[in-house]
Amino acid sequence: MTIFQGKASKKFTGGKLKQGRKKRRYELGREPTLTRVGPEARKVIRKMGGGTKAILMRADKANVYNPKDKTTKSVKIQTVKENPANPHYVQRNIMSRGTVILTELGEARITSRPGQDGVVNAILL
Repeated sequence: MTIFQGKASKKFTGGKLKQGRKKRRYELGREPTLTRVGPEARKVIRKMGGGTKAILMRADKANVYNPKDKTTKSVKIQTVKENPANPHYVQRNIMSRGTVILTELGEARITSRPGQDGVVNAILL
């Protein structure tokens, strides 16, 4: 089943809206990319306008910024500690923006959107 991001067919009161036109292809969405911890895997998809986007399916490394000495290092991700998007994502090791991950340097919060950007950037806590 596809995800539709256009206008609803019902009013907020529950009544039906008269349909002015049919659905358009540009109003389609797609399933969320649930980026997991594992060997790196990307998928390149077509964006609107003909461009491409590399979505991250699995990641094993993160670019971690240390605010004290202002350096960035690529370090191995060990596990997901906390995810504000969904508490069940922690046990499934799913990463999204705002997720706290455990790395070799310590705990870090993800600042990028792995499913959209194709990269895991984080700030050391």
